[in-house]
Amino acid sequence: MYTRRDFLKTAGRAAAALALADGRSLAQTAARNRRFPNIVFILADDLGYGDPACYSGQTKVPTPAMDRFASEGIRFTDAHTPSAVCTPTRYGIVTGRYCWRSSLKRGVLNGYSEPLIEASRLTVASLLKRHDYNTGCVGKWHLGLGWAMKDAGANAKADNVDWLKPVTHGPPSLGFDYSYIIPASLDMDPYCWLENGWVVEPATSQTPGSRRRWDGGDGFWRAGPVAPSFDFYEVLPTITAQSTDFVKRQTADIPFFLYVPLTAPHTPWMPTKDFRGKSRVDWYGDFVTQVDASIGRIIEAVDRAGFKDDTLVIVTSDNGSHWPVAQIEKFDYRANGPWRGQKSDIHEAGHRVPFLCRWPGRIKPGTQSSQTICLTDLLATCAAAVGDTLPRDAGQDSYNILPAMLDPELKGPIREATVHHSGNGLFAIRVGPWKLILGLGSGGFTAPPQVKPEPGGPQGQLYDLQDDPGEQKNLWLDRPEIVQRLTTLLERYQQQGYSRSM
Repeated sequence: MYTRRDFLKTAGRAAAALALADGRSLAQTAARNRRFPNIVFILADDLGYGDPACYSGQTKVPTPAMDRFASEGIRFTDAHTPSAVCTPTRYGIVTGRYCWRSSLKRGVLNGYSEPLIEASRLTVASLLKRHDYNTGCVGKWHLGLGWAMKDAGANAKADNVDWLKPVTHGPPSLGFDYSYIIPASLDMDPYCWLENGWVVEPATSQTPGSRRRWDGGDGFWRAGPVAPSFDFYEVLPTITAQSTDFVKRQTADIPFFLYVPLTAPHTPWMPTKDFRGKSRVDWYGDFVTQVDASIGRIIEAVDRAGFKDDTLVIVTSDNGSHWPVAQIEKFDYRANGPWRGQKSDIHEAGHRVPFLCRWPGRIKPGTQSSQTICLTDLLATCAAAVGDTLPRDAGQDSYNILPAMLDPELKGPIREATVHHSGNGLFAIRVGPWKLILGLGSGGFTAPPQVKPEPGGPQGQLYDLQDDPGEQKNLWLDRPEIVQRLTTLLERYQQQGYSRSM
């Protein structure tokens, strides 16, 4: 294991003298002598595949930061979230494990839910801490917290939380040295910030909530406890500022990992005044433009701090956009690109997302990969970046995708298969061009979510995405051998407890 002490031996006085001799700064020399890269993982919330212009070519929503970032690195066109909704995807990112293996079989947690990840489970943060990384998490947590209770025997709920005590389980117990988070989605109470497990300001006031923008509301959030100074409009700017501050605090001699789960463009759609009118898709489009600007500022902080050449930055989304057909028709805008469905659905729009990576000197600029990858792959990829391997009891569904990042022409699939999961718990499995869905309907927000099979009709859905990327022609009855093969593989993954090679 390479430690800070090892680094100090390699970046000693001789290196410093050489740096001064040729005009390089000590920070630049130290970074070049360091073995491990910094890693920044920026996760947008409900950003669709078609939102960044670099994926869709659309001009209704400006995304200059992501477009520029794509030109500096690699763009994956077949990247997927492990779930079509947020909590399960975040679980998969942090643990490298499909969330349906946990106690959460469908849906999402709320702001008072118990922690979903056991303190003993290996996470991306705890893995990197073993290699002397400084680790940080800034943004939307949504994986449950061990709230301190006034009545220890009762369940966590608004009137029983002791706001003056730290949470007993959360980011600090899962490997994060620093955290500045909100408990769950920005439309779920309690509305407050926690820094390193302590509530910054108690949620002692109440908000009546709001309806959705398309229903004439102010953006949609649920009624509940709120900290007196909590400002919904200022949440995204605060995440951006806290993230850039974290980067500024880092030094060249110690690598860092920063996980930035943004709260937007998820509801409430609340772009600040500076971004109103910046798009032609009203509140949602303006919010996407603000998300793009936030991503750009975090990347700019990395570059200005002198870390650009030594940092792997990844930008992606936790699921597809919540953008129903009515919104597509109203604005003539496809937030999810050409794919069928929307957030929560088992169809492609629910889980196929943008995935951009930059690592100067390692990733070739302006490249593209069609490899099928999954956000559960972060853990194994980080392990590979530091020369480590995963134990058998961790990252059971995580594959190292560094080879695809570094070689866009890589032949052969990295993953044997990828399992998809809808908001309602509907399963699908993807192998090559074949996608098998074990049921009828969307499994999510698009009607109908569930369809009862007819006698003699298909029991599920089978699509050839190469010939039918829009998932319009169900081949279930035409290709029974493919149905059987993929069903058997999915059942094996479910029963054996892992999908990656052990």
